[in-house]
Amino acid sequence: MSVSGPLSEGLHDLDPKAFMISSSSSSDEGNGLVRGPIEKKSLVGRTVCSAGVCTYTGADIEPDSHTMEEKVGVLLLNLGGPETLDDVQPFLFNLFADPDIIRLPRLFQFLRRPLAKLISVFRAPKSKEGYAAIGGGSPLRKITDEQAHELKMALEAKNMPVNVYVGMRYWYPFTEEAIQQIKKDKITRLVVLPLYPQFSISTTGSSIRVLQRTFREDSYLSELPVSIINSWYQREGYVRSMADLIEKELNNFLNPEEVMILFSAHGVPVSYVEDAGDPYKDQMEECIYLIMQELKARRIDNEHTLCYQSRVGPIKWLEPYTDEVLVELGQKGVKSLLAVPVSFVSEHIETLEEIDVEYKNLALESGIENWGRVPALGCTSSFITDLADAVIEALPSATAISTSTSTPEAAADDPMQYFIKMFFGSILAFVLLLSPKMVLAFRNRLI
Repeated sequence: MSVSGPLSEGLHDLDPKAFMISSSSSSDEGNGLVRGPIEKKSLVGRTVCSAGVCTYTGADIEPDSHTMEEKVGVLLLNLGGPETLDDVQPFLFNLFADPDIIRLPRLFQFLRRPLAKLISVFRAPKSKEGYAAIGGGSPLRKITDEQAHELKMALEAKNMPVNVYVGMRYWYPFTEEAIQQIKKDKITRLVVLPLYPQFSISTTGSSIRVLQRTFREDSYLSELPVSIINSWYQREGYVRSMADLIEKELNNFLNPEEVMILFSAHGVPVSYVEDAGDPYKDQMEECIYLIMQELKARRIDNEHTLCYQSRVGPIKWLEPYTDEVLVELGQKGVKSLLAVPVSFVSEHIETLEEIDVEYKNLALESGIENWGRVPALGCTSSFITDLADAVIEALPSATAISTSTSTPEAAADDPMQYFIKMFFGSILAFVLLLSPKMVLAFRNRLI
């Protein structure tokens, strides 16, 4: 659930060279990252192990100064999700406290935590209803652990023994935990594989920024050869796997050739694309083109459309919006529809509740009579095999992270600048946090 708050500013902070690291994608878009630390609760002392994947936090681990044998690691990055209803509010806080989600100008950076607290408290009740409807928590952690296990098995079948780690952005096991386990295991070469087919500042970019900060602050990690697979939507294995699932679901309809294919992708604010140069929209459109070309090669030439879901707040998001498209298709007389969650590889609240419940009901109310939905890739064997191939292909390009430690926060020590920030920031804080009318309006726009 990468979302943006109403204060979508500060885009000038984007530095395409902020994370100088090897990338195995076909372009360099993935290096466009927003710098700056994220605030999070202490993780010290927590150990999590499942599906053969462990994450650990504790005392600093001293690297072995002697020559070590090659130990390859693969780090899977994902969003994370609350596992119980009690986890929902703190999960939302971590989400909205991310500088890549609510983008504030530098002058008001100190308001990030109060705003995150305000938004998470207001949104928690509605979010809890959604998670309660899918069983009381997100299945994302369990599915990602299963994908990690299957990937490990696939790589070992290709004669490449690896350690596979899972790092979540906003819930346990956090990316920082996985990094500590990588250090403890003395991994000598690492492939970072975000489980997002297309790159976006708010997903892959945010997770890589955590790696950037953590690796630069550690002498051992800063010299670790790393290769990042920024995006992989264009890989033949992924495209074929998606086409396989679509073809299978089309055959469940009485008249498959009459079915409209609705690709529903997670949206991002338009400002990310137009002002920050986020390649997400272009990559998504190319992804749909490649999938449809594969289907046409199989003599499947259904009509299709791309739309975007999960918008939040009053700012403009990528269009067209999924809910509006569903109504329009019903008005045009479309009777059979197959929804394809194209930006997700795991089932979670946006597929199980938003698509399967909200959008399905809206479609039926709008006149669409036959509804189908393509499942997320999950542990589909062809998909996992292609991820294994991507890891193998990426490994030779691994290089050490830049040891540069310069950060934009270094200029914040000037007393006059500090006074100006506090003065104007306090005014904004009063307006946003203390004015009942503003709080109520803010809440209504978010909820």
